[in-house]
Order: sequence, then C-alpha cells, then structure tokens
Amino acid sequence: MRPLDIRKYKQELRLKCREYRQSLEQEFKAELDGKIADNVRRLKEYRPAHTILIYMSTPIEVDTVKIIKNAWADGKKVAVPRCIPESRDMEFHYIENLECLVPGTFGVLEPDASLPIVTDFSGCLMIVPGMQFDMKGYRIGYGKGYYDRYMVRFKGRSAGICYSDELKPFMYHGRYDQAVDIVVTDRRIRTCRR
Repeated sequence: MRPLDIRKYKQELRLKCREYRQSLEQEFKAELDGKIADNVRRLKEYRPAHTILIYMSTPIEVDTVKIIKNAWADGKKVAVPRCIPESRDMEFHYIENLECLVPGTFGVLEPDASLPIVTDFSGCLMIVPGMQFDMKGYRIGYGKGYYDRYMVRFKGRSAGICYSDELKPFMYHGRYDQAVDIVVTDRRIRTCRR
C-alpha cells in the first residue's frame, strides 16, 4: 500500500468542499449561517469569554458577521486577525466596528495595523475557520498554515465552525496540524476529545 500524500488528500477535500459551498443557495446558506451563529452563542465557553477572536469571512465561508454583532450585543470585545507581511504569521487586533477593516492579505478584510493587538488571551474564545472538521477537531484549512502556527501558542479555548455536512467522523492530518476544542455546526455542538 502506497503512503498517503497528505497534500494531495487535503487539496482534493478542499475542492469538494468548495464545490459543495458554491452549490448552496444564498437563502439556505444564510439560514445555516444563522443557526451556526446561534449555536456559538449557546457554547458554555462563550458565556464567560470577554473577548472573541474571530476571522472575517469571505462569501464562500460561514458568515461571521452575525457572530461578531452578537458578541458586541453581549458586551464582549472582538478581535480579528491581520496577516503580518512577508511572514506566515498573524496577530489579532481589537475592533469596535466593521468600518475599521480594509482589504488585506488574500483580499480578506483585516484591521489596520495601528489598532491595539491582543496580548492577554485569558478569557478569550477563538473561532477558527475551516473547510471541513472531524470529530477530533482536526480541520482542512486553506493550506497556508496561519491558524495552525497561531494555535501552537494560543492557550485559550478554540471552536471551529462549519456546515453539518462538513463534519466528518475522521480525516487524516499532518503532524503540524492543530485541532480545535469544539466544532459548531448548524445542527450540533461537538466537544472534541483528543
């Protein structure tokens, strides 16, 4: 039996996920996104968190704007990542509104570099993007490794969000891949045991 080519394996899964997400009708996608946002708000880890670290979604991802607005309505701080130029690292900056975001790396909305950076991660919950997750919290990301590198240092709780059809029993993962603590879908909340 030939060894698994993990890069090819992940690329094939990304392609399938992209096709699935592009097939979702906008109204149905919005309904699923709303259910995911509601389930994030129900997390027992969400209630005590004073800061939500969360990415700005692109049209093909689970929409994070409702999660962000919920967090502000619940009196929480929100921080979003900015990719550090000429590196594969990122840092989270506090934002007080969506107007302070500008297109950054890969065209994704990012905070201006002058905004305050999160340095104290106690009481933070990080919402992690992914194309697919498995029951142990491993994910298929977008292939650049930003979150895997960040999560090595991050000691708080992390939750991945995806559509229920993208939560799989098992996926192969590489040695540098980092798992999330919880996976939230439109149908369930899965606490991951590693």
